[in-house]
Amino acid sequence: MYIPEPHNDFIFAVLAEELGFIGCFAVIALFAIFIWRGILIAMKAPDMFGSLLAIGITSLVGLQAIINIAVVTSSIPNTGMPLPFFSYGGTSLVILLCAVGVLLNISRQSKKA
Repeated sequence: MYIPEPHNDFIFAVLAEELGFIGCFAVIALFAIFIWRGILIAMKAPDMFGSLLAIGITSLVGLQAIINIAVVTSSIPNTGMPLPFFSYGGTSLVILLCAVGVLLNISRQSKKA
């Protein structure tokens, strides 16, 4: 089967081919942990703006990962959305790293429970 953009949009297929089930499960588990921690950061944010910003950043990364994995598994039509932190492309990676930096700053200023 021909994959149109293996280094961009279909990197999860290449990852699945190289690392198998365990590698795919590990990547999905890491995204699930990221989403869970983002929700916890949003719940403990010091103000409403920090909470909404944390939920927005977490949703950005989580939905992008879910949509990319759904495209690779042919569950939904091709959208051209890269897999966060894995796909080739500097602009997407720089924006995601800046967003995660903001999320970490919200976490640092959060209420300690």
